[in-house]
Amino acid sequence: MDTTLFSCSSAEETAYAMQECGALIRRGELVAFPTETVYGLGANALDAEAVARIFRVKNRPADNPLIAHISGFEMISRVVSAVPEGIEALTRRFWPGPLTVVFPRGKEIPAVVSAGLDTVAVRCPSHPIANQLIRAAGVPVVAPSANLSGRPSPTCFAHCKEDLGGKVAAIIDGGSCEIGLESTVVLPLGNKRLKLLRPGGITAAMLEDAGFHVEMDPAILAPVRAGQKVSSPGMLHRHYAPRAPLTVVTGDPEAVCSAIINKQGPRIWVLAFDEYLHCFDQALSFGSETDSRSQARALFQALRQFDSLPCDQIYAMKPSGEGEGLAVCNRLLRAASFHMIPAERL
Repeated sequence: MDTTLFSCSSAEETAYAMQECGALIRRGELVAFPTETVYGLGANALDAEAVARIFRVKNRPADNPLIAHISGFEMISRVVSAVPEGIEALTRRFWPGPLTVVFPRGKEIPAVVSAGLDTVAVRCPSHPIANQLIRAAGVPVVAPSANLSGRPSPTCFAHCKEDLGGKVAAIIDGGSCEIGLESTVVLPLGNKRLKLLRPGGITAAMLEDAGFHVEMDPAILAPVRAGQKVSSPGMLHRHYAPRAPLTVVTGDPEAVCSAIINKQGPRIWVLAFDEYLHCFDQALSFGSETDSRSQARALFQALRQFDSLPCDQIYAMKPSGEGEGLAVCNRLLRAASFHMIPAERL
């Protein structure tokens, strides 16, 4: 398949890309496009065959549900059967933006979108290209990350082209993603209670500031039980992983550095906070130890870069897990298949 590459470096180019790519989605084709979180691989959410094509192209397991993207709350009736009490206020607060909410699935949404569940995850992206594309398509757009299943999520055009060039109808170049990690996913429980299924740029503290009580799903920092069904993507299977084995080393940063230094070799690489890069012979930046946003922007870029290096083993320093760091920690642990070792045992 020939993949058409669209630039959005001018208003004229953007308008042309929206017209062409909106038409492609309506015809059942797949289009990769930027969002504020990561690049997404879009298809018409109302077209079961187009949605099934996403699973085939990505080699995505069928039990991993997708997120339906809408251009505004006015489109919500096309994807959900009901809006739980209090949740419209939640979406008014955080949409457009990196928050996904799990709703009862509407009749127009094929079961394949939700892995057969009676729920559907919905988000309204704030990235102007993503929002314009949905409007141009005129339909809700399902869009998992625009990568091959299991690989680190794409945060720039080059990542999409590397994984999906020749496999999809079009890729839109929108530069680098602002956040660099997938959206926060919540499940409404009633009485202004939410279950946090996947952490992201909207933190638990931000949700609580909006008047909601937030419960953490145990799968955020631990593997899902065998046979368990999930309402959110990113909870099952090995995700975000580089090709080389990845081990997360825990403990005081000084102790972590000392332990990893003793393991250094010609094909050993380290994912290190900027403050400790000088300690290692071969290391990539994980952002600042005190800046979770810089860690989020660095993580997937570094995990992909490791694949281009002569690398047999990766050791990573562990983020704090507080605030936005919880999302970084979640993605890192899943990339490592939850393989963690205390510094003193390395």
